[in-house]
Amino acid sequence: MVENRKIKDLRISKEDGIDSIFDKMKNMGGFQGRYIALAAEILEEMIRSKDVLKIISFPACIVATGVRGIIKDMVKRKWFDLIITTCGTLDHDIARCFEDYYEGEFNSDDIELHKKDIHRLGNVFIPKKSYGIIIEEKMKKWLPEIYESNKNISTYEFCWEVGKRLNESSILYWAEKNKIPVIIPGITDGAVGYHLWEFWQEKKDFTINILKDEQLISDLVWNAKKSGALILGGGISKHHVIWWNQFKNGLDYAVYISTAVEWDGSLSGAQTKEAISWGKIKEKAKQVNLYSDITLSLPFLFWYLVKKL
Repeated sequence: MVENRKIKDLRISKEDGIDSIFDKMKNMGGFQGRYIALAAEILEEMIRSKDVLKIISFPACIVATGVRGIIKDMVKRKWFDLIITTCGTLDHDIARCFEDYYEGEFNSDDIELHKKDIHRLGNVFIPKKSYGIIIEEKMKKWLPEIYESNKNISTYEFCWEVGKRLNESSILYWAEKNKIPVIIPGITDGAVGYHLWEFWQEKKDFTINILKDEQLISDLVWNAKKSGALILGGGISKHHVIWWNQFKNGLDYAVYISTAVEWDGSLSGAQTKEAISWGKIKEKAKQVNLYSDITLSLPFLFWYLVKKL
């Protein structure tokens, strides 16, 4: 209990911007409003700091939504030095450069959607031609080209090669342009990963060298004075961030945004304080857990950071 920190009524006027609203929300008390304001404050300090290795991790699902544009703009602005994500991010980022996804509903008739060749990702509708077909077309064209230039390729080098072939709406395009590594620890778990495997059937000297990825992360972490992370959702991308940072005694900054709970023992629901017990986040780190749908909170955090930075 913090007895000397009084709860203040939130008063918003038409003159307020997102930065002043968030500043006021720090003292509003419950329930998640206070924590989104704290997350904004931590991220601002982390991004401003010149001696901090800045990492963002996220699952692929949000790249199927309009939040792709927010992440792309963060990468374009060079707010992060390292991206760790899942194979589906490549799938959606590639597909959406060439085809459209559509608004849907959670309570749709999935049998009818299947008959119409429409995939459902939450409340996003993805026509078959906008996903598997277009990814297959591009991979069959690009993989022979990539093979000729690098037969022993890391996932971050592969992501840069793909980024060269995409347009400015793409996360990978800006990652390549700004030479920000994109690490995909679970590279085979998606459409792009399947096509890598399929290509390997004919070209057995083609290697996706994930240990080159691990060497890069190791070098970045060990050479960093401090490190911080914006961790969206959970899974392998989240764990890869905190796993490597235990070797430098933990993250100095950590913002978790997730709707998962810790009661089932899942990593996705594990809080920052649990990571402290493993030495993956420092005891005195600036850290916060924000329970929120990423597609709801991230646009407001981005707005705040654009105003402040």
